[in-house]
Amino acid sequence: MKQAREITSLFLDIGGVLLTNGWDRQMRREAAKKFGLDFQEMDERHHLTFDTYEEGKLELAEYLRRVVFYTDRPFSPEEFKAFMFAQSQPKPEMIDLVRRLKSRYGLKVAAVSNEGRELTVHRVKKFDLGSFMDFFVSSCFVHVRKPDPDIYRIALDIAQVPPEHVLYIDDRAMFVEIAAELGIRGIHHRGYDATRATLEELGLSLA
Repeated sequence: MKQAREITSLFLDIGGVLLTNGWDRQMRREAAKKFGLDFQEMDERHHLTFDTYEEGKLELAEYLRRVVFYTDRPFSPEEFKAFMFAQSQPKPEMIDLVRRLKSRYGLKVAAVSNEGRELTVHRVKKFDLGSFMDFFVSSCFVHVRKPDPDIYRIALDIAQVPPEHVLYIDDRAMFVEIAAELGIRGIHHRGYDATRATLEELGLSLA
């Protein structure tokens, strides 16, 4: 159990680890189909402006005006936002795993994620993430987004913990690699079973 004592903090991505993604390509494709939009045009506009939204420099209403409502539509922004928010679903096994690890080992748990403000606030509240996460370093709050290493430095500063005592879980391999450059151990999340097995190898076991 020596390794478990060395890990005092968990940094977690939200989309792809604890929840489904907030607004990914497949969700946008389904939105285009539901609302009768040209997906290619919508997706191009999305990529031109979404980084700005995720960095907290653009409100959701303005993002939607640029991507969807730059012309008259037979549906309202409220209808479209309701569809966006409804796409988020929990990954119950991972949420339960993190809750139990936090309780058993007294871990400090933080989100390090790329998400826009309105989506972040909705997801945190809907899935009660604040009940087991100590703080949220979301790109929309700190105006820096992965893969910028500064987002991990901010998380370390807030947590007041050295990188060697942190374990980071993300479904994007590149982000795990960048965190590793700062001395943060990581797990490339591919699924519940594989991640739980790796956690156990590191001494964070629920057995």
